[in-house]
Amino acid sequence: MAGMKGLKKQRRIQVILLAFVALAAATALVGYGLRDGINFFRSPSQIVSDPPLPGEMFRVGGLVETGSLVRGQGATITFSVTDTNVSVPVRYTGVLPDLFAEGQGMVALGQMEGNTFVATEVLAKHDETYMPKEVVDALKAQGVYKDPKAPGS
Repeated sequence: MAGMKGLKKQRRIQVILLAFVALAAATALVGYGLRDGINFFRSPSQIVSDPPLPGEMFRVGGLVETGSLVRGQGATITFSVTDTNVSVPVRYTGVLPDLFAEGQGMVALGQMEGNTFVATEVLAKHDETYMPKEVVDALKAQGVYKDPKAPGS
């Protein structure tokens, strides 16, 4: 009988270890699968104070600086994105969203080439009061965010 209890205990430990190894393997596979899909957000001030690594994909967000939108030949557009402290020039080749406009919130995905952010995707606001959460947080951290839904705004 004593041998039977020892066998059950040993089997239980083996099952627990096998479950732990399976959980670790599943976590590693999920992390490996998401490695290219995780893009960090940066405000223009963060880009200037802590420059990204060469080739690093990330999202930048803020307000499209008034007077900076230039539509070039073909589908290339340049503009600046600002958090009201710092502006970063952006170059994008493609069709901008219909709601994209100067003075409005936007988020772009891409990477830095020199001092210019080269966007592969540009997202604009949804309605006249929408601003991406990351942009709102960055503007609040700067102390310049004004809630458009607040009375008197």
